[in-house]
Amino acid sequence: MLDPKMEKQLNQQINEELFSSYLYLAMSAYFSAEGLKGFAHWLHAQSQEEQVHAMKIYDYINDHGGRVLLQAISEPQASYGSYTEIFKEVLAHEQKITQQISGLVDLANKLGDHATHVFLQWFVTEQVEEEGSAQEVLQRVELVGDNGPGLLALDREMGARTP
Repeated sequence: MLDPKMEKQLNQQINEELFSSYLYLAMSAYFSAEGLKGFAHWLHAQSQEEQVHAMKIYDYINDHGGRVLLQAISEPQASYGSYTEIFKEVLAHEQKITQQISGLVDLANKLGDHATHVFLQWFVTEQVEEEGSAQEVLQRVELVGDNGPGLLALDREMGARTP
């Protein structure tokens, strides 16, 4: 049985993961409208990953006698000043999610909730990957800038991402 404090925070994390999915889907739509289908594909795949994260927590709550309480998802930003700005936001968002996951781990430790602590280790590892991936794309976008042949080559590469 989940402690009510942990259940509440896990439900909040479901909302955060669903917002992440929604945010990346909005960014994907932006790139698609800009004619950069590879970046749109990369962000669409990222959106799908975030849905998987939300469902892992959803299932965990249900499997441990808790109750999932879905909340409204905030509206994501719809336009950006530059492509670099988008990936700066992706990295900052992933860093925020990392902090939230760390807070959940801290709460599990405080509550002596070993099962949730073990469950959350997957997310800790996943966030290292998520931040690294966002940092790599940001560095490459900063390198090529917001236009030109380099951007188109990078767009083709981003389109090759598999979920």
